[in-house]
Amino acid sequence: MTNTLIPVICAVVALLAAVVLTPFAARLARRLGAVSQPAGRNIHSVPMPLLGGLAILAGFLIPVVYYLPLFDTPSKGLIGGAIVVCLIGALDDIFDLNPALKLAGQIVAAVIPVAAGLTIDHITLPFVGVGDLGPAQYPITILWFVALTNMINFIDGMDGLAAGVSGIGLTTFAILAASLDRAVPAIIAASLAGSAIGFLAHNFHPAKIFMGDAGSLLLGFIVAGVAVSGVMKSAAALAIVLPMIVMAIPILDTSFVVLKRIKHGLPVYSADRSHFHHRFFSIGWGQRRTVLAMYLWCSIMSTVAIIISFRWGGWIGMTIAGAVALAAGLYLIYLLEILKWNGTPLVEIVRRRVHSSRSTHSGL
Repeated sequence: MTNTLIPVICAVVALLAAVVLTPFAARLARRLGAVSQPAGRNIHSVPMPLLGGLAILAGFLIPVVYYLPLFDTPSKGLIGGAIVVCLIGALDDIFDLNPALKLAGQIVAAVIPVAAGLTIDHITLPFVGVGDLGPAQYPITILWFVALTNMINFIDGMDGLAAGVSGIGLTTFAILAASLDRAVPAIIAASLAGSAIGFLAHNFHPAKIFMGDAGSLLLGFIVAGVAVSGVMKSAAALAIVLPMIVMAIPILDTSFVVLKRIKHGLPVYSADRSHFHHRFFSIGWGQRRTVLAMYLWCSIMSTVAIIISFRWGGWIGMTIAGAVALAAGLYLIYLLEILKWNGTPLVEIVRRRVHSSRSTHSGL
């Protein structure tokens, strides 16, 4: 059985398992009182069970545990840390942990794979070469884990958004890892991608269950891990750049939100409605349209990463791919910055402009 076929089988098994197990997670959430109420920045209108992340974890572990004896120590450390961070997220879903305590738990979870040897020990940059990080690899890798974990957590604010974006990103990392003959990261990424996509059967709008922090922290943690073990540890010239391209949406979203909160003197962990998905919602886009647009943008960036990695079309192909990615980003800026997100629906903005144009012409 080839290294390409094994991740595909793992993804299918995890997908089916997540589809079957998610309703049980919903029942457990209701019994434990892990239910999200419609209030504040939440955009759902009915109480929604959390803990969907436990179903994602279970679906993910079924194929992973089967191949676990073949995993190296760093990969086993990644799985151990992922279980810990998922359980921390589940506790937060049930008891609403203090942000500082939750952050401390994420750091503890990140230490597990780092102590097992999963570190960013070097950085390979085009035209520069390989740079050895030395002892700095340990705090840098822990910071990487915590940052990516929270980035996925931040975008989990709309039906199907975090699961779909993570599923696309993890599928891309599985492809990149397999192309670099890194079978174990490919299996891990494909398994979680399949489980996340299977969860969408119950989480796409209108959702029947939310993944909660148990799911978003798990997804972000594994994304961070496979980005390191599957891509960044390779000697590829763009090893550090490819994960940034694949995860462009959560990275940009978190950067804009954090900078905005700092600008206004707010705590970084404070909740608001300035995320990309909230801003799409504010200009009149519904949940499905917003989520599908985010899927499309994520797919474009992932395709660009694959084209660059495989060097399809040489420099011409990579240039075209980069231009498409830039155009998608500029269009996003046009929608959210030029049309603005002042709370006025896009339909109303267009109606006012048409009315203003008619009034001007009628006065001539």
